[in-house]
Amino acid sequence: MAAERPSESAGLTGIRLDARAIKVLAHPLRSRLLGTLRKGGPATATDLATALGTNSGATSYHLRKLESVGLVADTGEGEGKRRLWRASTESHQYEPSDFAGDEDAETALNWLVRDYMRHFAEQFERWLDVEATWPAQWRDAAGMNDSFVIATSEQAEAMKAELDEVVARYRRVGQGNPNARRLAVYSVIYPLDLDRAPRGKDQP
Repeated sequence: MAAERPSESAGLTGIRLDARAIKVLAHPLRSRLLGTLRKGGPATATDLATALGTNSGATSYHLRKLESVGLVADTGEGEGKRRLWRASTESHQYEPSDFAGDEDAETALNWLVRDYMRHFAEQFERWLDVEATWPAQWRDAAGMNDSFVIATSEQAEAMKAELDEVVARYRRVGQGNPNARRLAVYSVIYPLDLDRAPRGKDQP
């Protein structure tokens, strides 16, 4: 999802969100519109409104907002006034430090990350609802796990980069195989000792 670090060598496209973009994206409908276009491909405002249970007028307005910060684009292939929209990139990235000191941007980021967390829970529960109907090998391949590590912030960044490289390597590995399915891959890193926040930069 949001904090992906796309690999240009893998032929992927990404955008780094600035303060303006994060403020635009931090909206319930806009977040879902972008996700729907990335997942399902180009669509009209009417199609998106139907999929998301809203009206086409509101959808068109919010698509234009996303377009203003480079997150979606008009394909130019629509008919008449029915514009066909697409996601401009396959992923976006950001670092919390990008918005340090900008209270509005920091508030927007906090909302957006929490929204992604809620979306993950919804989507994973949908899988759990139907998991029993899937073949055993797919049930074994899917799932979730958690681990504990002890690391400095720099070491955690290095681990995150390595995980990103693994995901990038597998991103298109099943392309063209009729047995392949699209898979959502999430990674989350957070400190466990919440009452022991470091005072400054990690020391060697």
